Amino acid sequence: MTILTKSYPRAGLIGNPSDGYNGKTIAFLFSNFSVDVELYESAELNIIPGSRDKLVYTSLGDLDIDIRNYGYYGGIRLLKAVIKKFLDYCKKTDTQVPKKNFTIRYQSDIPKRLGLAGSSAIITAALKAITLFYDVTIPKPEFANLVLEAEVEELSIGAGLQDRVAQAYESPVYMDFGKKHMLKNGYGNYIPFSKTLLPDFFIAFRRDLSEGSEVIHNNLREHYNAGNHEVHKAMDRFSELTTEAYEALINKDPGKLGTLMNENFDLRKSIIQIDKKNLEMIRLARSVGASAKFTGSGGAIIGTYEDEQMYKELASILKYSNIEIIKPKIVDNGQG
Repeated sequence: MTILTKSYPRAGLIGNPSDGYNGKTIAFLFSNFSVDVELYESAELNIIPGSRDKLVYTSLGDLDIDIRNYGYYGGIRLLKAVIKKFLDYCKKTDTQVPKKNFTIRYQSDIPKRLGLAGSSAIITAALKAITLFYDVTIPKPEFANLVLEAEVEELSIGAGLQDRVAQAYESPVYMDFGKKHMLKNGYGNYIPFSKTLLPDFFIAFRRDLSEGSEVIHNNLREHYNAGNHEVHKAMDRFSELTTEAYEALINKDPGKLGTLMNENFDLRKSIIQIDKKNLEMIRLARSVGASAKFTGSGGAIIGTYEDEQMYKELASILKYSNIEIIKPKIVDNGQG
């Protein structure tokens, strides 16, 4: 039997990057892109290179461009890490699994290293397939923790729980990572909700921006751990923005939501150095009246727009600067 699973990119709606600092966030998945994993029983455990594991190049220049855009790491290390964390989980919980092996492969068309959680999507889809293969059920909060641990503990990738929670629940989620709840339960307070509460969004990105999220997270963590007052103050405000945004969603107030999203980016800009091309995307979007902030660590932005006329103006001005734009197809499995 062949097992097929999917996972999707994540858009951080509000609150990021406070998810790694006992803050609050709201995020959702969208299905315009996806990771597809295929797994089937085999005599040996076999990991087949996927779309992020390019090993053949047309020239030295082609290799150079690939490294500049995407770094040295592909998806193989992600699959190895999540297989190990699954085994650790089974040992820790005394879960017995059948003595059988599998072959696993993945394909991803999620734009790389643009703050859309493409790496955690690979891990999530793989863990889904592995749990189905061995008939092991992992509660969603613990599932998200395992995905994060695969990246942080096994691969030393700086990251927070936001992406993994949204990908575990597969619906829009309000997340509160308050220290008291985290210490007591080992995970945050997660409230999935219906996509019907969400207004129309655009997501835009440029493929010539590709700094890994670990670079952003690691630099920010240094300042936070050093007790930087402005960083700590900003983290508190990110949490407040998330609470206010959730209220705006419930009250169906897209104008208020857009204002809060703008403040989220402006606050981020005050504590983290922003690349000029990222700033240009924000500026262009706001020039037509749309709101705009990062979906994650940079490279892609999300915002609200008033009507189709504004969206057309936005698409036109972004296209002129070689910036791609989509209307996200929001994933909602009905848990909200």
